Amino acid sequence: MASSSGTSSGSSSMIHQNSCSEEDLTALMDQRKRKRMISNRESARRSRMRKQKHLDDLTGQISQLQKDNEQIISSLNITSQHYMNVEAENSVLRAQADELSNRLQSLNEIASFLNANNGGLHAAAADSSCFAEPHDSFFNPLNLSYLNQPIMASAEMFY
Repeated sequence: MASSSGTSSGSSSMIHQNSCSEEDLTALMDQRKRKRMISNRESARRSRMRKQKHLDDLTGQISQLQKDNEQIISSLNITSQHYMNVEAENSVLRAQADELSNRLQSLNEIASFLNANNGGLHAAAADSSCFAEPHDSFFNPLNLSYLNQPIMASAEMFY
């Protein structure tokens, strides 16, 4: 019997030892679980902070891009207005240049006509005694040789 009581006391001690180690194991597992939970919470907090920082950065970037966009639109509007003004001024200058070109062509035609008829008019003027002396050709209205000069237009005429 001693042997049976020895075995039973040895067996109960083994159970007691196993139960202690199970309690220790459970406590260790609970401790690891708590550490993992704390670590996960900390990791989630860091992740939320990173997301918030990224969101703040994107919000700032949106704000800066909107500001840049407004400046570009403003600059574009100013440039477009300047372009329209220059285009209007060019139209006016083209019209003036066309008008002056037409005038110049008309005056050149008149000068050509007068030069072609100058020979006949000069002979008639020489016979007439009411005109100025023949050697004073500038004051002789029938001597139009000074009109034979081409009329030149330049940009300075418009200023």
